[in-house]
Amino acid sequence: MVFQETWELRARFARSLSDMYGTEVPAYTTLVEVSEAVNTDFMDTMGAEAERLGSIGRVTAERHGAIRVGSPEEMSQVAQVFAGFGMYPVGFYDLRDASKSSVPVVSTAFRPTDKDELAKNPFRVFTSMLAADDPRFFSPELQERLQSYIAERHIFSDELVAMAAKAAEGKGLEEVDADKLIELATAAFELNDEPIDEQWYRELEAISAVASDIGGVRYTHINHLTPRVLDIDDLYNRMEARGITMIDEIQGPPDWDGPDILLRQTSFRALDEERMFKFADGTVGPGALRVRFGEVEQRGIALTPQGRELYDTMNTQVDEKLAAGSGKTRVELAREVWAENLPNTEKGLREQGLGYFTYEVTGSAEPGEYDAEQLIDSGVITAQPIVYEDFLPRSAAGIFQSNLKDEGTRDNEQQGTDYDLDTLSKIVGRDIVEPYELYKAQEEASLSAAAQQLGVTIHPTPALQS
Repeated sequence: MVFQETWELRARFARSLSDMYGTEVPAYTTLVEVSEAVNTDFMDTMGAEAERLGSIGRVTAERHGAIRVGSPEEMSQVAQVFAGFGMYPVGFYDLRDASKSSVPVVSTAFRPTDKDELAKNPFRVFTSMLAADDPRFFSPELQERLQSYIAERHIFSDELVAMAAKAAEGKGLEEVDADKLIELATAAFELNDEPIDEQWYRELEAISAVASDIGGVRYTHINHLTPRVLDIDDLYNRMEARGITMIDEIQGPPDWDGPDILLRQTSFRALDEERMFKFADGTVGPGALRVRFGEVEQRGIALTPQGRELYDTMNTQVDEKLAAGSGKTRVELAREVWAENLPNTEKGLREQGLGYFTYEVTGSAEPGEYDAEQLIDSGVITAQPIVYEDFLPRSAAGIFQSNLKDEGTRDNEQQGTDYDLDTLSKIVGRDIVEPYELYKAQEEASLSAAAQQLGVTIHPTPALQS
């Protein structure tokens, strides 16, 4: 018997979902092919510099998935499933107010939290839970019907949850059990051919297409699987050249002359997919849904809280300039604002405490006290940017909104239900980690290791002081 460690289970799970999703959404296979071609060409052009934010092996294998569940119970169960693959909740995202469209969900991302585990396989799944108790979207009567409908379904089998618990406890599984876990976990996120109650689905869809996708069916499914590219602008142009319609623009930071930061995302538009419906007259027949799309991402440097505050401020400035009617596009305005406010070098990000980095010893130094930049300038240590492993609420909502047929409805006179990181942690059944804590700990550990190896004192960097 061959024992398969947690990261191997995670890698197999990601591949299995990718194969399944490619069968369900053929345009996704095209997206993966174009992504790999873009990465290959970028490597040929940039050489070793192309791998500054991750090895080509990692980037090519990298995926993030997105799923949607309907209740606290389902969120707790999916957390148990993902724990079997070494994936834990990181970050809290409230998409309800991040978009002008009706997106009644709160989310977290399940992913590895250890840097070595991330390097082996960084599969992450952005997981949204329907806020079915939010009166801005659902009347008391509809809340009751919606919650009852969701409570009657059983998405994650007892066998799957038990198998995942065994994998989590043993930090892996023997091959036979591993095969079974992958089979069960993949099946849980596969499209179901059970006819959809057309009247119920359309009632929810009038409020929110996201709500109907979650609460209008008896199952869940992969909403999208996202490959990672090293040049998202090149990918966008290549997909359009193949006749695949992309959303209007790339979400997140603009393409500019400085370092890549945080996360840039785009997608091809949601496609009509045939489903079987049960109609009000009792007949069953085909109909079309448009809820799944092909997303792609380009990851940059993880920012500190101070860096994120600057990012949010810059976005506000762009919004204000756009509203003032300058005649320029959002991306053109963003480039100008970025150039005015953000350092255009990694050194500038470090010196202003805006980004996180790790440090590696490449020389020697006399005993004493040093700032990290002194040692970098003298070639004693080198700095490597830490990749942003998480998500941006505004960008996620922008992707959702760009793929919806209409904005839905929301009663802003009502008081929204309170959700925060602590509330969702209780639902998930384990503490949701703040992303900053992970990045800061990673930088701190590398700086401490460098100081110990050199036998010197290295003062905390501005990132660690923020």
